[in-house]
Amino acid sequence: MIVYAANKQQFLKDCFDDDIEEIIQNRFKEVTGKRVAEAEIESWRSSLTYVAKVLWDKDISSEIGVAVELHIPQSSKRIDVTLSGQNEAGQKKVIIIELKQWSKAERSEKDAIVLTYLSGRNREVVHPSYQAWSYASLLESFNEAVYNGGIQLQPCAYLHNYQSDGVIDDPHYSKYIHKAPLFLKGHTHRDRLREFIKQHVKHGDKQTILYELNRGPFRPSKELGDSLKGLMASKPEFVLIDDQKEVFESTLTSAQSASSSRPKVVIIEGGPGTGKTVLAINLLVRLTSERLMGRYVSKNAAPRKVYETKLAGTMTRSKFSNMFSGSGSFVDTPKNTFDFLIVDEAHRLNEKSGLYGNLGENQIKELINSAKSTVFFIDEDQRVTLSDIGSCEIIEDFAKKRGATIERYKLASQFRCDGSDGYLAWLDQALNIRETANTRISSHEYDFRVFDSPEALHQAIIQRNTKNRARVVAGYCWSWASKKNPSDFDIVIGEYKRKWNLDQDGSLWIIAEKSVAQVGCIHTCQGLEVDYIGVIIGPDLLVRNGEVVTNPLARDRNDKTMRGHKKLAKSDPQTAKLRTDLIIKNTYKTLMTRGMKGCYVYSIDPETNEHFKSLIDL
Repeated sequence: MIVYAANKQQFLKDCFDDDIEEIIQNRFKEVTGKRVAEAEIESWRSSLTYVAKVLWDKDISSEIGVAVELHIPQSSKRIDVTLSGQNEAGQKKVIIIELKQWSKAERSEKDAIVLTYLSGRNREVVHPSYQAWSYASLLESFNEAVYNGGIQLQPCAYLHNYQSDGVIDDPHYSKYIHKAPLFLKGHTHRDRLREFIKQHVKHGDKQTILYELNRGPFRPSKELGDSLKGLMASKPEFVLIDDQKEVFESTLTSAQSASSSRPKVVIIEGGPGTGKTVLAINLLVRLTSERLMGRYVSKNAAPRKVYETKLAGTMTRSKFSNMFSGSGSFVDTPKNTFDFLIVDEAHRLNEKSGLYGNLGENQIKELINSAKSTVFFIDEDQRVTLSDIGSCEIIEDFAKKRGATIERYKLASQFRCDGSDGYLAWLDQALNIRETANTRISSHEYDFRVFDSPEALHQAIIQRNTKNRARVVAGYCWSWASKKNPSDFDIVIGEYKRKWNLDQDGSLWIIAEKSVAQVGCIHTCQGLEVDYIGVIIGPDLLVRNGEVVTNPLARDRNDKTMRGHKKLAKSDPQTAKLRTDLIIKNTYKTLMTRGMKGCYVYSIDPETNEHFKSLIDL
C-alpha cells in the first residue's frame, strides 16, 4: 500500500505550492482509516521539503516516481520515500530513502544500534543505514515483483539536520553505511545524494515501477527457502527425532491442506525438553521453503531472537527477521492474512496486547483468525505470570468458533534433563506441584547438586561452560540496580555479588559470549536450553517442615509476572494464593529444567537447601 504517489514534477508542486503534509495526512486517513500523530505530520512537513530540495535538479528526470509511506505488507514497517525509474542500462531501479530529523546520536557497542533522544528520553534504535538496508533486504526476499520482476533496490539514509560528527558515521557502522549510503546535513551531502539518485535512476518511469512494487505478491522467494533449508542442514541441533518427526509430518500435512474456507488449528503439547521449539523451527523452514507465508510467534522475545540468530548470521539476519513476531502483533491483522502461524510457548499468551495491556480482544483469537493454519506449542505447566492465559481448552474454544478443524498431538520423548522423565516427576514432587511416585532423585540418573554457597555454585557452572553451554539463573527477587548504574551489583548475597544479564546482550543473553559471568532470569531463558543450569532460589520459595511455602511479596517490585496479585488478593484472597503459589513453583520448575545434562541449586534459605539435599541419593 502506498499513501502518496506522484511523479517528481507533481511532488515538487505539492511541496512548494501546496502543503504536502496535509495532502499526505488526508490520503493516510483515506487508505488506513487511522489518525496521524502531530509529530508525524511535522516530520512530513520538514523532511519532505528537504527531499524536494534534493530533487530540485534539472538533471533528475521530472518523470521519476515518488512515493511517500510505502507500507510493507504483513508488517508495521513503512518506507519513508521511494524513488523509481530506470538506470542508464534500462534496468528497473527503486531507491529507498530512510529519513530522520535527528541532529544528535550516541554510539553503541551493539551491532547496528545507536542511542538518540526520542519521546522524552534516550532510546536504543537501529542505525538509519541498517534500517534502510533491512527494508530492501526484506523486499528482496518476499516481494515477487523484486525477486522475479527484475526490480533492483538501492537503499540509503538522509539525516538532513545531522552535521557529520564522527558518531553517526563512525567506522563501527561502516558495513551498513556501505550497503545503504548515509547522507547528512549541508550542501556537500545534498549534492552527493543528487549524484547518487542520478546514478541509479536516470530515466523516469511514469510511476509504473512503483505500481509493480506495490502490487507485487508478498511471499517467500525460492532463494530464501533454499537458503533456510541449507542453514538447517548444517545444524544438527535441528534434527527431528522419534515422535518429533511423526508430529512434524502430520502437522505439515495439516498446514499444507488448510485454506480460507477450511482453516486448521493444531495443538501440540509437550513438557520441558520434548523438542517443541525444534519442531516449530523445522515447520517454519519447511513451509517457508514451499513459498507459504507465515511466521514464528512467541510472547517472549528471547526464543525469537535466539532462534533467529541461529538461523542466520548478523549480516543476513534482516532476511529472516520478518519471519519472527511477538504475539501482540496481530490485533489489526485481517482474516487469513497468513498461510500459517507457528505459535511457540503458547502457554505464555495474554488476553490483551500493547504496552499497557489495552489493545485487542484476545491474542489466541487474533492468531487463529489471522491465518489459514495456526499451530500452537504448549505446556500448561510453564505458565509463569498472572497474565498467562494459554490453555488447550481456550485454544479449542476459539478454534471451534472460527469453524476450524482441530488436531491434537503430544510429544512424549524427553531430550532435556539427560532424557530423564524421572527427574521431571521428582521435581513436581519436590516443589509440591503434584504428587508423584518419584520422591527421591539419583545423582547417577541426572546431575543434580545442591551447593552451600552461591559462589561455589557459580564457579561450578563456569567450569562446565567449556562450550558456552552453561548459565546461572535466579528467581526475580533482586532489583536491577545496574541498569541505571553500571557499577552497581544486583544479586548480592553476602560476599557474592553479580549482575543480572547484561542489557547489552538482552534477549541473546543465553548464547552471548562471556555472559556466564552474569545471572539470567525466567524472561531470558524460558523456551531455551543449555547443558548445565545453576539456579539461585530466592526468598519467594521456602521449605518449612517439608512443605513448600511461596511468597509473592518476596519478588522484586519490578517483576511484572506478579502484576495484579495485590488487587486480586483483596477481592479473592483464596484464588490469589492458589494462582501465585502455582506461578512461583512453575517458575522454578521452568528454571530447573533448562539444563540438558545437569542442574545445580543454591537457596538463600538454609532449611530449603537442606530439604533438597535430603532428596538426593548419592
